[in-house]
Amino acid sequence: MKKLLVRLGLVAAALALVGGCATQGEDAVATGGEFTFVSPGGQTRLFYAPDERGRVSGMAGESLLEEGKQLGLDDFKGQVVVLNIWGSWCGPCRAEADDLQAVQDKAGPKGVQVLGINVRDSRSAAVDFHRDRGLTYPSIYDPSGRSLLALRQFPRSTVPATIVLDRNHRVAAVFLTAMLESELLPEVEKVAAEPA
Repeated sequence: MKKLLVRLGLVAAALALVGGCATQGEDAVATGGEFTFVSPGGQTRLFYAPDERGRVSGMAGESLLEEGKQLGLDDFKGQVVVLNIWGSWCGPCRAEADDLQAVQDKAGPKGVQVLGINVRDSRSAAVDFHRDRGLTYPSIYDPSGRSLLALRQFPRSTVPATIVLDRNHRVAAVFLTAMLESELLPEVEKVAAEPA
């Protein structure tokens, strides 16, 4: 019995070691696997080569402007999607809204879609924000941040944040800061120019 317990203990320790290694460092975004966010160690801009990209799936929620209508990544198959996590209460979000609209206007004809994810907000404040700024791209209304669970281990308190998905909806870039058109547009166009 004692030998059996020792062996079981060794097996458990080996499994814990293997399991612990599976979520560390660069291996966290498995080739062809689901995206899992890894803390960037103070970096605010992360880029992933095509063979390092993890896919985002199952992201959906209620449309901000069309109550009761579901909206999600599956509505934009084959398109580069620029996810932007925002709130009307967020100063940097207010500053970057025009830049995101400019990216939509300029890159949209190249198969790019900006998709907002409105978090920790009231619907009326978010709708007013959207309409006052003349934003034409859609947003998911998600006050609880539940749709962000599709970005496994992504910190739901990070606002604003912008995530560029390639045409297969794999994460190509993550920006944990407000973005200017001059910074975001070249990155989006680079991903849009990749072979499908």
